[in-house]
Amino acid sequence: MGQPTHAPKDRDWWRSAVIYQVYIRSFADGDGDGTGDLAGVRARLPYLAELGVDALWFSPWYVSPLKDGGYDVADYRAIDPAFGTLAEAEKLIAEARELGIRTIVDIVPNHVSDQHPWFRAALAAEPGSPERELFHFRPGRGTHGELPPNDWPSQFVGSTEPVWTRLPDGDWYLHLFTPEQPDLNWAHPAVRQEHEDILQFWFERGVAGVRIDSAALLAKDPGLPDLATHPDPHPFVDRDELHGIYRSWRSLADAYDGVFVGEVWLPDAERFARYLRPDELHTAFNFAFLSCPWDAGRLRTSIDTTLAEHAPVGAPATWVLCNHDVTRTVTRYGREDTGFDFATKAFGTPSDRVLGTRRARAAALLSLALPGAVYLYQGEELGLPEAEIPADRIQDPMYHRSGGADPGRDGCRVPLPWAADAPHAGFGSREEPWLPQPVGWTSYAVDLQQEDPRSVLALYRKAIATRPVFGEAPLTWLSAPEGVLAFSRAQGTRCVVNLAAAPAELPAHSRLLLSSGPLDDAGRLPQDTAAWLRA
Repeated sequence: MGQPTHAPKDRDWWRSAVIYQVYIRSFADGDGDGTGDLAGVRARLPYLAELGVDALWFSPWYVSPLKDGGYDVADYRAIDPAFGTLAEAEKLIAEARELGIRTIVDIVPNHVSDQHPWFRAALAAEPGSPERELFHFRPGRGTHGELPPNDWPSQFVGSTEPVWTRLPDGDWYLHLFTPEQPDLNWAHPAVRQEHEDILQFWFERGVAGVRIDSAALLAKDPGLPDLATHPDPHPFVDRDELHGIYRSWRSLADAYDGVFVGEVWLPDAERFARYLRPDELHTAFNFAFLSCPWDAGRLRTSIDTTLAEHAPVGAPATWVLCNHDVTRTVTRYGREDTGFDFATKAFGTPSDRVLGTRRARAAALLSLALPGAVYLYQGEELGLPEAEIPADRIQDPMYHRSGGADPGRDGCRVPLPWAADAPHAGFGSREEPWLPQPVGWTSYAVDLQQEDPRSVLALYRKAIATRPVFGEAPLTWLSAPEGVLAFSRAQGTRCVVNLAAAPAELPAHSRLLLSSGPLDDAGRLPQDTAAWLRA
């Protein structure tokens, strides 16, 4: 296939796009087998076009044993049969583009599945063989090699399981995540070449961008030293070698007008910004904003910090409230602790759904009014809460590797409700879907919300359609009472969010463009409500 061509005015689409995350297993089931698939997505493309999104980001759709939700990839050039075929993916990419929607795919470069041909060959080979050099195989420590090669911790929060697995021949192999996800050796030229070939494969098929999973973990200190004795520079997080990898990737992407978004969790703002230099990644996820509590002061600080981090390298910020790993916004904002931290997730945490929904509606308008790109996780536009999954139905390895202490991430991955009167809320399955839908799930169905002008879906549709009024202008904070966020953008457009206990007077304006809830009888903005204004 030839290289895609875009008009120059389209090349920067990603700087202010609304990008919808599709977790395929839970989006829509086209063949009735209980698992979402490409056929289901293709049938719902008109819905996504009406929602008004600019692009779809697909969580991994590759061949996978699904030991970690598809992030254990066995073949990067083939679609998992549970989802469809490569030909269907090509049709989906083309059909979405005809509707003005671009496609972003997920790449998981830190590790592969233990069913990947490279790793299977490594297992069949001898210690010290070329096949094993593509991974991190090492002899163990101790008198008989019975101890792991180093003390590195698992990247699954709360897990105490080792990141090394020993083989019968005595060698150990490294896996920062599950044993079924062996880490690749990025110091090996074949690993680098393979991934550049994979990127080109998907760019040739018309994808507009690539999201890079665990983007700061690829490179390892070749000596694999203990973390306790070599904490700086970190032996496997944010190593300088990564930037050469991403510069090479950027050169390839530029030939296709392709875009990269990195999953980069780093506390150091300066180190974070290095990934967004003009010759590296285009954007990175904003996890500080995602995890920020519903507090006016802390939200303003998060916004200011984010914009300041991106300004030196000229990269656009990204704003996200939820994704496939994070407790859904409605549930999180209805809790006493409205922030998010993997380490504090627990079963049975109470949440006020009415309060959470009101805040989530206001947060939607806040995020969509900020300068930069917005990522919208499927189901957030329906106001879905986090579902509690029965213990015997939980599939997420985070739950199992924590000994059942961590409820895992399945609660935000429950199949979407499309039709209130259809079996399984219209997800499309003939039998029980891969994850159970909780009681009352049909009340969130798309067909019901489409008929209700006050629904969360109606709010998102109108907000996305209205969002261009903010233009490309920077954010300017306005004077506001304590607990109220107020800022202006282009041509006198303003966003006001009231997090204070009392109703807030709106600044002078000529028109109310949109509000997340009704104003009070005096025309004031109630608590936990947002409004867009024209001055």
